[in-house]
Amino acid sequence: MIPNIQKVAKTDYPEIVEVWEASVRATHDFLKEEDIQYFKPLILNTYLDAVELRCVKNEYGNIIGFLGVADGNLEMLFIHPDFRGKAIGKGLLNYSVDHLNVSKVDVNEQNQQAIGFYLHSGFESVDRSELDATGKPYPILHMELKSKN
Repeated sequence: MIPNIQKVAKTDYPEIVEVWEASVRATHDFLKEEDIQYFKPLILNTYLDAVELRCVKNEYGNIIGFLGVADGNLEMLFIHPDFRGKAIGKGLLNYSVDHLNVSKVDVNEQNQQAIGFYLHSGFESVDRSELDATGKPYPILHMELKSKN
């Protein structure tokens, strides 16, 4: 399935945050509840405005996955857990590489599924940071695209 990728309107932000939270709860089991509550308003009020956003909607018009890109870096890629494994993430990633010039991504080191996804998609780990961008103790792997698959 090749997803129908669309631009995101500011009115979509609350739904984007719902997808983000559902995805994080399904895949980021290393995060504490307080971290999710810390990031949630930042996503809505700061981070979404700082990236170029694209989304995929289901047949009912509900957002089921989205990405955000800034300066060639894939800043966010989240798929609603009910729609994982349906090539939506791969479609969004390929779109970001082909149309938004993505060549880098930062991934939580504890998120082994995401690391595997990016390695399988032609990215390689080139560096590591002990703390995330907000200074929290969640190590980050800095990955770069080495080849297109």
